[in-house]
Amino acid sequence: MSKPRSDTSSNSNRRTFLKAGGIMTAAVLGSTALPDVVNGQSSPPSHLAASDSMPTRNLGKTGYKVGIFSLGGQASLEKPNNEGIAVPIIEKALDLGVNYIDTSSIYGGPDRWSEQYVGKVLKRRRSDAFLATKTKERTRDGSMRMIETSLELLQTDHVDLWQLHDIGTMTDINEIFAKGGAMEALLEARDQKIVRYLGITGHYRPDALMEAIHRHPFDTILMAVNAADPHHYSFSEQLLPLAVEKQMGIIGMKVPARGRILSSWTPPPIEQQKHMWEGMVLAATPGTLDMRQAMYYSLSLPVSTVIIGCDSIAQLEQNVQLAREFTPLNQQQMAVLTEKAQPVSRQSLFFRFYDRA
Repeated sequence: MSKPRSDTSSNSNRRTFLKAGGIMTAAVLGSTALPDVVNGQSSPPSHLAASDSMPTRNLGKTGYKVGIFSLGGQASLEKPNNEGIAVPIIEKALDLGVNYIDTSSIYGGPDRWSEQYVGKVLKRRRSDAFLATKTKERTRDGSMRMIETSLELLQTDHVDLWQLHDIGTMTDINEIFAKGGAMEALLEARDQKIVRYLGITGHYRPDALMEAIHRHPFDTILMAVNAADPHHYSFSEQLLPLAVEKQMGIIGMKVPARGRILSSWTPPPIEQQKHMWEGMVLAATPGTLDMRQAMYYSLSLPVSTVIIGCDSIAQLEQNVQLAREFTPLNQQQMAVLTEKAQPVSRQSLFFRFYDRA
């Protein structure tokens, strides 16, 4: 792995990327429909199209048209014994035209509550959503056990996208691509048709994700991109353009940074934060953006969609409405939001400052 660059990009680099990002976003928004059959996979059923009122974009070369807002599997969806809140959120999301649902084998701890809740809905509405889950295991055998349990909890015979979860370092890369590594499980599962597409995810540093892309033609990448991104270990500077070049489906995450980038967020007392979030950057102040600014910044990048976890149906409805009203920001507006996020950039990128030694 190359020596990490300075964690703060230069103003020149930010301006260069914002200009390039505007061009790439225009290409994404103006792209024509992809072929119905890609890599031997049949086209998605017509009912997978998001509602007419939500803009859609191509999910890379998969042939899917995905709504620009998608439902994340954390927040209420990962809390234990929370079915009465989580399940109605999932149902309502599908009713509102959300057609991509993200979850993971580690969301909700050992009981995997997130996959449980999603499964309770999709056992009846499987054809309504493009379903994505993940494995954090780095071995073939461990990952095969993960997907077997995922299919059981999700109450389905296949997932549309299976992803390598949280690739952050070259140690992850070396384990995943080694003999007996997780990559073998992904390829086997795709051959067995229990998964359709393969992806990678990460939010720590860009280098290892770029190496993964160079080693295998993954269909998608789930990456953290919010308005604070250019300030520390930027994903948007090199990783995002590489993913665009490879025509990957690009899913944005950490848009509101668990609320930490939002001016409406109230930081818990510092001592409580130390207890709740061991190793996380402590936050003494609220953020500086509202939800519209946070979402529109990320959606103005060349992403296919953004996933956001919701704590209530009201939050879900707000996010869907913002997606329906979305128009891309210009590079000057993007630059303003980047600078506005600077004072809270570390807390908004807390996931890039964990000790992963």
